[in-house]
Amino acid sequence: MRKLSVLFASCVILCATRATAQSASQTPPIDCTQLTVDTVTKTASFQLIAAQTVLNSGLNFNGFNDGKLTLTVPQNWNVVIQFTNKDANLPHSAEIIDTIKPMPAGPVDPTFARAATIKLLEGMPNGAGDTFRFVANKPGSFLIFCAVPGHGLAGMWIRLKVSPTDKQPTLAATS
Repeated sequence: MRKLSVLFASCVILCATRATAQSASQTPPIDCTQLTVDTVTKTASFQLIAAQTVLNSGLNFNGFNDGKLTLTVPQNWNVVIQFTNKDANLPHSAEIIDTIKPMPAGPVDPTFARAATIKLLEGMPNGAGDTFRFVANKPGSFLIFCAVPGHGLAGMWIRLKVSPTDKQPTLAATS
């Protein structure tokens, strides 16, 4: 339990430092309470919130769009994504996909087994959610992508980095 508290505290310090630096560039602050870490089970749990703010007409995750937020997890850790849609107007979904060009217009096979919400194509309405779990067993850079047709293309995606060298999960703004 002590390790969990220490890691969580360092995440808060990291976010507070970044939030201060970000205020000049008008990027939203990062809410590190949306990422919890269990070092014993090597599990990173992330609250993924569709349309947390009105940024990009609600086409954002946790107040960020176009890859401006990065969740980094160590390779071979368990990842739990707790998805909630807060958009009163549009349905949304989420899946982990490879960084591919061109970006897909809708759902594709997820990079990791079971790394997607239900109802990928049609999305879930306001207030609905889903939790998916996977093992981050492949290093690299990936997208957390809204698979409702057109949403990802409109900027509704953030980054997932699976690192073979990092020792703890982090949440950071990306330029």
